[in-house]
Amino acid sequence: MNSSQLVKMVNDISNFFVSEEDKKEAINGVAGHITRFWDPRMRKEIIEYMINDGGEGLSVLSREAILTLDKPQV
Repeated sequence: MNSSQLVKMVNDISNFFVSEEDKKEAINGVAGHITRFWDPRMRKEIIEYMINDGGEGLSVLSREAILTLDKPQV
């Protein structure tokens, strides 16, 4: 999948959780959604995009959530 599509998707998820008062809960909400609903290949790609390519376009909450994800084995 195209990295820009993944960035848009994870930012949309983050926008849902951004109103959560507890920052840790917001991070866990985004990471949990990605873990439950994203294909492992998509998770791997967004992790690599952030770590290896700088993660341009990712919101702060998206970045924080991605950092909590384990790199999936594909």
